[in-house]
Parts: sequence; C-alpha cells; structure tokens
Amino acid sequence: MLNHIIDTISVWAIPFLLAAIPLYGWLRGIKIYDVFVEGAQEGFQMAIKMIPFLVGILVALNIFQASGALDFVIRMLSKPLAYVGVPAEVVPLMLVRPLSGGAALGITTGILHHFGPDSFVGRLASTLQGSTDTTFYVITLYFGSIAVRRTRYALPVALIGDLAGFVAAVAVSHWMYH
Repeated sequence: MLNHIIDTISVWAIPFLLAAIPLYGWLRGIKIYDVFVEGAQEGFQMAIKMIPFLVGILVALNIFQASGALDFVIRMLSKPLAYVGVPAEVVPLMLVRPLSGGAALGITTGILHHFGPDSFVGRLASTLQGSTDTTFYVITLYFGSIAVRRTRYALPVALIGDLAGFVAAVAVSHWMYH
C-alpha cells in the first residue's frame, strides 16, 4: 500500500508542480509569460558570463586526468578505503564528483554497465551520484561569474559537506543493499 502511494506521488509530483506554480502566479495577478521570458533572458546572460569559468574548470580537470595524477590518487586511496567498505570501483567517482558532474555521470554509467544497476557497486555508485554536488564546479562557476575572488569558508565547508555525503552514501548503501 505504501509503495503504491509513493509511486503515485512520484508520477504526479512534477506535473503537479508544473501546473501549480504558474496557476499560483496567475491567481496572484502576475504576468506569467512576461516573468518567464525575463527569467530566461537573465539565465542566458548568466550563461554567457559563466562560459570562461566553465572552460577553465574543464581544462583543469582534463589536465589532472591526462597527467596521470587522478590514477595515482585512485591507487593510493583504494586500499585504505576498502578497509571501511568502499569498493575500489567507486573511488574514481568519489574523486571526480566534486569536480565535474558530467565526468561523474560518465563514471557512474560505466560502473552500471559493467556491474549492473542492481549490484552493490552499482547501487552505491548511484547513491554517491545523488548524495553530493560538484563543489569545485559550483564554486568556480558561480563565484567566478559574480567576480568573487575570496570565497573564505565556502570551499572547506562545501568539501566537508561532500565528505559527509560520501560517508552517508556508503553507510546507507551498506545498510540497505549489503
């Protein structure tokens, strides 16, 4: 019964929001289309400002990967992480996720193709993918696009949040799937 309710909510949540938000605005007298177009224009202008920072982070990630540094770090971390229940196959995902969502999605896709989505490694990879954010990407892109040069505590706090997400993902995956 509970699964049926959850499935029904999952199916109807997004269509409900897509209808409810404009309806709410219309009832409050907001010109929905004009506000939508204005938001789209601001989003486009922001995207243009972000392009240099996006190119910078992607080039840095490719240099890190092409230099062999990523492989070295993976080899160094695989054995210690195995002691706490982290399979070596997800170590690349844990390292790349804070840097690039696209690269992390590619790694997750490879894991799912190789091990299957119902394997422990596949489920852990999927949980890791949804448990953290692309910290360096977000900080570079958003702080850079508004010309903030000194991020103070944003990076350490965000990385602590990523670490907490990784630990929670591993713990929950072991609890739920192992």
